[in-house]
Amino acid sequence: MQRQETNGEWQGLWEQYGPRLLLFARQQTAHDGDAEDLVQEAFVKYWRARRKQPALPPTLMFRMVKRTAIDRARKAQGREQRERESQLLAGEPTTWFAHPVEDQERQEQIDSALRALPAHQREVLVLKVWSDLTFEQIGETLDLSPNTAASRYRYALNQLRKILTPAVV
Repeated sequence: MQRQETNGEWQGLWEQYGPRLLLFARQQTAHDGDAEDLVQEAFVKYWRARRKQPALPPTLMFRMVKRTAIDRARKAQGREQRERESQLLAGEPTTWFAHPVEDQERQEQIDSALRALPAHQREVLVLKVWSDLTFEQIGETLDLSPNTAASRYRYALNQLRKILTPAVV
């Protein structure tokens, strides 16, 4: 017998995971609108899958975001290249944080430092720090071993330290 989900359950799930999924999806796309589409699509896929398998963990949505992004990239490689070029011409990038940081300059430094990381390190860092996933969950999401996820996380932290630590002259 299938369990009926209430609006409150889904709203709570969305409130808990929506911002985290969006931050992760932004690592997969060039535009915020595309990231929002990925999150919506993954959330709907999860909702449908959960009707058949109520015990599915909500962290599966991160994997669904990643898979959906890969599928879209395969279908639209040329479009993605044009979007990246147009983003460079568009000027100021949007920030990655949902809430403004008190010090705008520091926020810009952090955004810049995150963008300087290799994509594979940045993905793991976002999933670990802002999405609060375990290395095992990150490994499942990105098709990595938990040890590889942990290594990428450590490398990302070391890179951020180097970038964000002021040089002593």
